[in-house]
Amino acid sequence: MLKLTPAERSALRSEAHGLNPVVIIGDAGLTPAVMKEIDASLDAHGLIKVRVFGDDRDARVGMYETICEELGAAPIQHIGKLLVLYRPKKEVQKERSEKRGKGLREVTIIKGSPSGTKRPTVQKVILKGNERVTAGGNIKRAKKRQTSSKKSALDRT
Repeated sequence: MLKLTPAERSALRSEAHGLNPVVIIGDAGLTPAVMKEIDASLDAHGLIKVRVFGDDRDARVGMYETICEELGAAPIQHIGKLLVLYRPKKEVQKERSEKRGKGLREVTIIKGSPSGTKRPTVQKVILKGNERVTAGGNIKRAKKRQTSSKKSALDRT
């Protein structure tokens, strides 16, 4: 189980205030599927809320402790049927997308001055996967957008 200082716990409580529950525990209780979903949510978000249906307070406290011990999470807050959990996010390398060259990429555009006597302008731009930079330094789409056959048929009439 992860240990936090009271100041860290207070900061995480205030951050969790605006969150909605991402996992709901029903009548079946803590099944392996629910634990797997909580684990995946903690990896993705770090700080999550879990809603527990059931009126037995002792059972909710038991679930809260079980989740924290098995998943290595820190208990932040338990108010009524809401449980707030924290575990630092895991850093995941996305090498696959870099190899293909898709997604966002940063490009530096250098444009010379019209007269040629002043300094060139340097501009860093983030391009989407379907955009390219022309020789003049303008950004254009690499492919034309697809148009609807129904829409083009209406335009012809």
